[in-house]
Amino acid sequence: MRITKLGVVGAGTMGSGIAALAASAGLPVVLLDVPGAANDRNAVVRQGLDRAKKARPAAFMDGDRASLIRVGNTEDDLQLLGECDLIIEAIIEQPAPKRDLYARLEPLLRGDVIVATNTSGIPMRVLAEGRSPAFRGNFLGMHFFNPPRYLHLLEIIPTPDTRREAIDATRHVSERLLGKGIVFAKDVPGFVANRLGVYGMVLALDMMARYGFTIDETDVLTGAILGRAKSATFRTGDLTGIDVLLHVTEGLSQATGEPFAMPAWVKQLVAAGRAGEKSGAGFYRRVGKDIETLDWKTL
Repeated sequence: MRITKLGVVGAGTMGSGIAALAASAGLPVVLLDVPGAANDRNAVVRQGLDRAKKARPAAFMDGDRASLIRVGNTEDDLQLLGECDLIIEAIIEQPAPKRDLYARLEPLLRGDVIVATNTSGIPMRVLAEGRSPAFRGNFLGMHFFNPPRYLHLLEIIPTPDTRREAIDATRHVSERLLGKGIVFAKDVPGFVANRLGVYGMVLALDMMARYGFTIDETDVLTGAILGRAKSATFRTGDLTGIDVLLHVTEGLSQATGEPFAMPAWVKQLVAAGRAGEKSGAGFYRRVGKDIETLDWKTL
């Protein structure tokens, strides 16, 4: 099977970034999001694409490649996904909305269309509940990391039902066209990267509180000095989205029974609209040319 057209549902940070990466590689893309107001039904998806065009570091290799992306909304234009060979779902990190989308999507698809979820850690078996054997045969996880153009890793999570042809086609387009390094993960909560990475982040938060470190000090101690990325703990959290981290940690806690929960002050940040880079502020925020760091002790 050859993948010549990509569908992406969800034009948030990850969805628009995946669409930009694919378009940069020359792949036509259909990008959908929820409908906007009656006078502009595609306002939400256009805003997401505009953010990708302005992103720093650049989401597109060449800004002109944005012309390969056709936008629409999930009420008026869902049928456009029927033209695609691979559809990547990148909507809110909760099982129910994802399953609702798959139920609406399934009747529109050819028998060989691959449907992938960009979930950060929800098991495939949970998301595929209620779907037909044909749908499950073409369903798997594709967990990209933010920003999709720059982070090499891609986790592919097949299930026992996923057809070999679907797995091979997904791997081929991911490696050859999107330039990804593939790790195949078992269908367990958190897969590989988040099962380890989220544990490390929760542990860093716990030790920061225990020893009274600042956010800056914690990032120094958990970044390059350990041979890790300079984004360390909190800059990584801002890039990922603190709201996404809350969903992932709560899901891991429920699925494993282990203490992955974030402290109350992190939940206060999200409730106040500080979800990280995508909202303009999180653990860090840019003010003019300066970067300010949150003092978590005074919240």
